[in-house]
Amino acid sequence: MSRLSKIKEKLKCEPISKDFTWDELSCLLLALGYIKKEGSGSRVKFFHNETKHPIFLHKPHPGNEIKPTALKNIRDELKRIGAL
Repeated sequence: MSRLSKIKEKLKCEPISKDFTWDELSCLLLALGYIKKEGSGSRVKFFHNETKHPIFLHKPHPGNEIKPTALKNIRDELKRIGAL
């Protein structure tokens, strides 16, 4: 199983993983065709050129783990647009 497949499965799992990292999410979104645009501070925008779909996030700090509620929102949005 590829790293990307493992990340997708981890995102689909219930309950939401508490150790899903920023690096994993970034890797997944980039593989799905999103472009990462850094904003000021910890703001990051992922934008899909073909679908024009934006995802706005803040990099987690001081740790690297995405909060489960934010991860659930991202997962639900990706499912809604058919990316997962």
